Amino acid sequence: MQSILEKQRAAFRAEPNPSYEVRDDRLKRLAEMITQNADEIADTVSEDFGHRSKIETRLADIAALLTEIKHTRAHLKKWMRVERRPVALQFKPAKNEVRYMPKGVVGIISPWNYPFQLAISPLIAALSAGNRAMIKPSELTPRTSELTKRLLGEIFDEDLVAVVTGDAKVAQEFSALNFDHMLFTGSTKVGRYVMEAAAKNLTPVTLELGGKSPTIIDYDYPLKTAAERILSGKLLNSGQTCIAPDYVLTPKDQVDATVKQLTKVCRRFYKNIHDNDDYTAIISEQHFARLNGLIEDAREKGANVIEIYPEEAKTSSNVRKMPPKLVTDVTPDMAIMQEEIFGPLLPLVPYESLDEAIDFVAERPHPLALYVFSDNKIVVERTNNELLAGGVAINDTLMHITQNDLPFGGIGDSGIGAYHGHDGFLTFSHAKATFRQSKINGRKMLFPPYGKSIERVLGFLT
Repeated sequence: MQSILEKQRAAFRAEPNPSYEVRDDRLKRLAEMITQNADEIADTVSEDFGHRSKIETRLADIAALLTEIKHTRAHLKKWMRVERRPVALQFKPAKNEVRYMPKGVVGIISPWNYPFQLAISPLIAALSAGNRAMIKPSELTPRTSELTKRLLGEIFDEDLVAVVTGDAKVAQEFSALNFDHMLFTGSTKVGRYVMEAAAKNLTPVTLELGGKSPTIIDYDYPLKTAAERILSGKLLNSGQTCIAPDYVLTPKDQVDATVKQLTKVCRRFYKNIHDNDDYTAIISEQHFARLNGLIEDAREKGANVIEIYPEEAKTSSNVRKMPPKLVTDVTPDMAIMQEEIFGPLLPLVPYESLDEAIDFVAERPHPLALYVFSDNKIVVERTNNELLAGGVAINDTLMHITQNDLPFGGIGDSGIGAYHGHDGFLTFSHAKATFRQSKINGRKMLFPPYGKSIERVLGFLT
């Protein structure tokens, strides 16, 4: 890994600020590679999961990446322009400018839940900003990791883009390398270790973490619409999405009606689970056991676990496919209300007033996403104005991440920094400030020895 890093550093020194044409060509090659290998990518991701919906891979990985590249290529020339900045009156006719420069070699540590998309999306931003990149994909999706390495190796030399595969020990060594910037996507727990390792090199980091993303349903909002949009976001990738709705705050007198609508909509979306090609498996036995552990802990502490598919609760015709479940009567001491769920389990929390709902969210770590279902302007304004979250979607779920003109990132326990689109370009660029002095200026008035002239200058400045 160190030799690859040194090779990329040498290549960066030889080409410290690639032209627009060079960057655009790299993005073009990346888009062509994704398009030409879309079927193989979908097949390989599915193999790693045991079963992953091909439609979900085409939608959340292939289409999302191609849209992001198209957006970046359309705007890159504008993003790269030298930006003129105002000059204070006392310094005129000097000029100020900001020049966005590549940082150098970027390290990208990507997770298993969207193993191709979350390796390539940061790469798009890094290449658009003119950097070189090393990628360490997850060991939990080894086939996709090897495919990513092969496909990128076919279009880029190792001194531009390199993929390093291996286990958690390799990831630990990777995070300790002296990168010019590092982006990590994964759990809050591991994010702390990555940040600690990066701190030893003073490497700036972008951490895309997770947490418990809440959903608030207002009293008068149509439950059928809310249920459809909540479940479409919750059950994408079988809940293994960092911005999936983690729990639902619903009016106390509407809990039963909410359960009824969620159940009805879920069974309409998925007629069955285990033999359904549209429904994705849990990534590993370990994670499958963890989710079952959350359910058992909740049951033991008094929760009501509602089986949406009771006829399939005990069957195992398809490995690691967990039927969606609703959980009511939850309490804060339950693990399901403390840990990020990352699976098809959805707790419902009753509330009596908007103040109570806002306080419930505010008392917990800032989430990566906040979802509010309301047509009441006061409710929307209060929740959006009073609650901190990485991003917000009103009357929908997940859709804010698909907006290439919006930054994606968390705050506090849910992350540091942001990327996507222009914000990704800025994250991987250094905004280099430049002051250009004019031939005619009053600079000599600031030279020592200090006398009456400096007093006049100070009087003018203050």
